[in-house]
Amino acid sequence: MDMNRVCEYSLAISHDSGGLRILFLNNDILVDIESRCLRRIYPDRSEKIDNSLLELVVLVYLLNVTHDLISREMIGVSDLKDAHFFQGPHTLKTAPVLKRYGGDLTGFKNAAESLDGEFLDLADAAYKFSPFPKIPLYYLLWEGDDEFEPHLSVLFDRSIERHLSADAIWGLVNLVSNELLMAGQSR
Repeated sequence: MDMNRVCEYSLAISHDSGGLRILFLNNDILVDIESRCLRRIYPDRSEKIDNSLLELVVLVYLLNVTHDLISREMIGVSDLKDAHFFQGPHTLKTAPVLKRYGGDLTGFKNAAESLDGEFLDLADAAYKFSPFPKIPLYYLLWEGDDEFEPHLSVLFDRSIERHLSADAIWGLVNLVSNELLMAGQSR
């Protein structure tokens, strides 16, 4: 696919360097084609990103994204056509996020907002994240009480499978969960 079509489909922007600029959560990322790496763009500089999972997921997104728009229909992991993939070693990475924030709604809200999460009026605390322009992820957290344990669900837009394979979806959720955990540590 030529660069204009990649930009059109992925909602990335051509960069002066010949690469592509794309948003990942609240990070401005340069896909540096010449150097074959990702760089985080700051107002006064750029910095190489050393995260092989992010590199892989960005590449898969850019290679597979289609012209399809977001459907605005939320679905759970069991509604994905490859739902069977998300078992055992490929269970979505929610346990560490739940452990960190299951009793700390304020911490979850602060972490989510620091990643430019969009508040949703669902669960006890819920946020829509935009790891890529055409890929929303929804994190819904229910705080535990005397009767129920805390619970965290990750939901997807129905269109996600048109852009990402099951392993890339798994990787993307891992990346967003890691970002939420790191945002909680920096406070």
